[in-house]
Amino acid sequence: MFYRSLVLTAVSATLLAGCASLSGGSAATAVPAAITAAVAEKSRPDADRVRDADRKPAELLAFAGIKAGDKVADLLPGGGYFTRIFSKAVGAKGTVYAMANPKAPNAAADPAAAVIAIAAEAGYGNVKVVSLDMAKPATPEPLDVVWTSLNYHDLQNRPNADLGAFNKMVFNSLKPGGVYIVIDHAAEKGSGKRDTSTLHRIDADFVKAEVQAAGFKLEAESTLLAHPADDHKSVNRETGIRGKTDQFVFKFRKPKR
Repeated sequence: MFYRSLVLTAVSATLLAGCASLSGGSAATAVPAAITAAVAEKSRPDADRVRDADRKPAELLAFAGIKAGDKVADLLPGGGYFTRIFSKAVGAKGTVYAMANPKAPNAAADPAAAVIAIAAEAGYGNVKVVSLDMAKPATPEPLDVVWTSLNYHDLQNRPNADLGAFNKMVFNSLKPGGVYIVIDHAAEKGSGKRDTSTLHRIDADFVKAEVQAAGFKLEAESTLLAHPADDHKSVNRETGIRGKTDQFVFKFRKPKR
């Protein structure tokens, strides 16, 4: 018990020190103990843990304001990296909706397979897997936070994609005052959605305008995942650049009235 407390104290101190890079407020955002413990959770796979240094999950969850009891949607959760952390951060009284793409007819792989497996694990009973519908809310209750990480550019590549309708769906899914977190690989300034299918990037200013058009207010930005050395011209999936792309982090809020 003493060793665990010592480890958590050290992790907390490290995370708090890293919060100085957060922007959007006059003071650094402290990382609550519950989030520190969620990241330190021993049931997380080693493959997830090795990505923590690049993805900075504790600082990002603190930036988002995620807390015990929250109802959180993880939009396009992939392998469930954030799903697991959200589950422990919101606790037994909270719920995590892993909103995955539905399985395509005749497809061999189910996009929801990883999060279905997580929901079946002991200790992750608050994870609910639902199919993502681009136009209407898929959760049975209003949400405190909707989160999408490194997926927004991919949404632009869907046939007949209507991100106006998608962002309105997110807006309608949230409680008044709810938060929408968008994290993605930054493209060249002024490029709009030109590079979404080729470089897997999107222009930060384009995303701001598109999301705010749905009724959201941009509350804050973070430079936690900024990488100034990134030339914004490389494909983010090529060897050596994973985790080192320049990424924007936006915190939008649904007005309370």
